[in-house]
Amino acid sequence: MSSEPTRHETEKGQMSAEGSELERTLGFVEAMTLGGGTMIGAGIFILPGIAAETAGPASSVSYAIAGFVALLAALSLSELATGMPIAGGSYHYVNRALGGLFGAIVGWGMWTGLMFASAFYMIGFGQYLVEPIPFLDGRVFIVGLGLVGLVLLLGVNYYGTEESSAFQNVTIGVETAIILVFVAVGVFFIDPGNLEPFAPFGPGGVVATTGIVFISFLGFEIIATVAGEIKNPGRIIPLSMILSVVLVTILYVLVMLVSTGVIPFESLGDSPIPVSDVAVTYLGPAGVVAIVFAAIIAAISSSNSSILAASRVIYAMGRDGVVTDWFNVSHPRFYTPHRAIAATGGLTAVLILVGLEVETIIALLAEAASFSFLVAYSLVHVSLVVFRRADPDGYDPSFALPRPLYPAVPILGVVLSLLVVSQMATVVVVIGSGIVAFGVVWYATYTRGRVVSEGLLSEAIRGRPAEPFRVVVPVSNPATQRGLLRLAAASAHANEDRGTPELVAVNVTPVAHPSPLQNVEADRFEHQRDLLNNAHDIAAEMDVTLRTRTVVAADVGEAILDVLEEEAADEVILGWDGTLGRDGHVFGATVDPVVRSARCDVSLVNLRNETVGTPVALVAPGHNAPVVAHQAAEFATVDGTVPTLLNVQSPRGRNDSNAKERGRSVVVDAAEAAGLAPDEYDIEVVVADDIGRAIVEATSQYDTVCVGLSGRTEGSRIPFGTVTERVVHDVPSNVALIRGS
Repeated sequence: MSSEPTRHETEKGQMSAEGSELERTLGFVEAMTLGGGTMIGAGIFILPGIAAETAGPASSVSYAIAGFVALLAALSLSELATGMPIAGGSYHYVNRALGGLFGAIVGWGMWTGLMFASAFYMIGFGQYLVEPIPFLDGRVFIVGLGLVGLVLLLGVNYYGTEESSAFQNVTIGVETAIILVFVAVGVFFIDPGNLEPFAPFGPGGVVATTGIVFISFLGFEIIATVAGEIKNPGRIIPLSMILSVVLVTILYVLVMLVSTGVIPFESLGDSPIPVSDVAVTYLGPAGVVAIVFAAIIAAISSSNSSILAASRVIYAMGRDGVVTDWFNVSHPRFYTPHRAIAATGGLTAVLILVGLEVETIIALLAEAASFSFLVAYSLVHVSLVVFRRADPDGYDPSFALPRPLYPAVPILGVVLSLLVVSQMATVVVVIGSGIVAFGVVWYATYTRGRVVSEGLLSEAIRGRPAEPFRVVVPVSNPATQRGLLRLAAASAHANEDRGTPELVAVNVTPVAHPSPLQNVEADRFEHQRDLLNNAHDIAAEMDVTLRTRTVVAADVGEAILDVLEEEAADEVILGWDGTLGRDGHVFGATVDPVVRSARCDVSLVNLRNETVGTPVALVAPGHNAPVVAHQAAEFATVDGTVPTLLNVQSPRGRNDSNAKERGRSVVVDAAEAAGLAPDEYDIEVVVADDIGRAIVEATSQYDTVCVGLSGRTEGSRIPFGTVTERVVHDVPSNVALIRGS
């Protein structure tokens, strides 16, 4: 790939989803804006009244507990996100670790939870607009304004996620500054008498309130969701997630202490705009205007983040086959998941409309959203343990919890999350449990037959599997796909002594101008899916483990190189049309970078016939000769033949009786270096004045010809001799050009 490609990766079969990656353009400030800025959202303006009503001044402790639970989740997510820095967040990690069933549960839970959150924010938006204006009154106006705000945000997201992100950045700085002034001035107006009794409803009220206010801490999940777009993810992801949770927790605790210290908690609990009522006592009318303005933009920015994240969740579920791929379509002009956005907006609008009949809708939406994410984070903690136990290839976190934080963090995270859930209102537990049950039923009736991912749980139970011998096969042409996979399977099985055979089939879709923060184009997704599903069927016939990856990138060759690095490939087998010297390239713009720079064995194969048959390896003195000989032996196993190792000698004078012996010596040395026993190959030595012609005539008798390439490069060129060129042009057989690592 190019240095910052836009990528979309999936695994199916023994192929679980690998999620998607976008261009890495987000730095520390941007990540903090997405995470911390989203948390300093509508929850800080709407929930203090509800929290004070159920926990009194001890609601500050409820926020502290919620922040600690969120911090535990952020720690686990930080390791997972740096181990797999691609888009998807909690849904992706759970789906990859625990399989499709739990992926469906978390996917539906996150989607509905984010919609609950967005509806909560939009109703709060309506409340802060309606309450200060005398001629606006009643729930109809609150709900109506919430719907208007929702429609505007849907338009922003429909037009482009890059635009929505820029819009978000503008609003967050202003609201943060206003809240800091509110706290800094308010501490001087706290009446200690208002803080007594501190916990009028006891510990049960404090824990129950934690479940209501946990929605305030969902912002750090956004960082994990866009992990594939963050530069230097190993440093920025954990730093921004952990720091944002800690700072926002401190800020929330201070806001609650100021709010319940300035106004008695009974009065605060009766107010739909609590922070505004607190501000008027010491900041006057100007302070109220500032708070109302901050509350409005907070509701807008928080709802915008929730819509953005929710649409990506259902879009990813469509990509992975958890729901219909109808959702996995991008707008042909704006490249946004317009169907996912429309579905998210429609159901969010319904939730807002419920507010016309249900007076407690604000608390209900907040707590339902919190329930969904507490369940999701419990499974995230379990997923971390599974990844640690299974230690799958490609999982190499640059941030790892040290002992004793591991396993203390995931264990404590599960216990505290479930403890908070157990103290929630019965109606919320019923709603949340209903969503979980729906996810189970959905998986059983719809997803199970479409998604074959089993996750890593069984591997975690068994422990770390043996190291694989991994062969990567870029595939794009159905006509040559079977032949390439047969060769790759043969190579993998021939190296079983070096590791468990594993194939990785990768399809790269070129995109001229990848755009940051926009969803991947879906124009050729069906082709990719069909191609890679077919690859899975072929691999099953060959008794070899197969994973598949789809990649969208500006530069196909660089994309393949990135995959080879990420997979720590032992070998790559590329299809090639046999063309040389085209448009300033040796083998072509896609193939040249791989041949030149791949740090593994490379086989460049021009498949002209379906039969691999008996391979012949052209063996000449040099370090590449053993690689060519070994590759020919591997290819021979496809049809159960014995390879021929061919050497052509030029006579040294008229009566050179030693020519054949010299040639035989070259072949034997190469075979020994390749680890081949004498009965695993045949020898052919040809003596001729015209070496090129002799090679063409001799190799034309075989089905597949293996020829070595130099491992050296000359500037940007890839050196190969005229003999190689003649074989490519004149021999009718399959031709494989081999370059050792």
